[in-house]
Amino acid sequence: MRFLGRVGSPQAAIAALTGFTALYMVLVVFGNITDYETNHAFVRHVLLMDTTFNSPFTTWRAISSPTLVTVTYVLIIAWEALTALVLVAALVAWLRRREETARRLSSTGWLMQVLLFGVGFIAIGGEWFLMWQSKDWNGLNAAFQNFVIAGIGLVLLHASRRTEPSGPQ
Repeated sequence: MRFLGRVGSPQAAIAALTGFTALYMVLVVFGNITDYETNHAFVRHVLLMDTTFNSPFTTWRAISSPTLVTVTYVLIIAWEALTALVLVAALVAWLRRREETARRLSSTGWLMQVLLFGVGFIAIGGEWFLMWQSKDWNGLNAAFQNFVIAGIGLVLLHASRRTEPSGPQ
């Protein structure tokens, strides 16, 4: 019974979600490094805005500098790698039953994921560079999925915080 209590606990559920997102982010980094050109092309087309509606009122936002495109892509990969490392460290802390450290690391990793996919891909890529207008280079569904998964992790993590009784009730 004790084992089932641990396995079914909120901490075990959060640890499993941490492990899933850590694995996912490791695979994202692996894919971006091993299939560099395909993913670089995605970033290039989003920043070029070459498959949007081509409105003269918005295309001035496009970035065509190959150097800036490459720097942007490398920064995305670096952020993803750092996020993956933080989430892997969080999983290790969960497995070692270092709950406070695991909570801080999980929260940090998921917040990093929310910032990357929410701010970077949904807000900046989706709205500033109008990625939503592209039939070929639209990553909003994948970005939203990542944003939601990390957001759910954050909500579960912070909602499961053990609270001290505030006094007589």
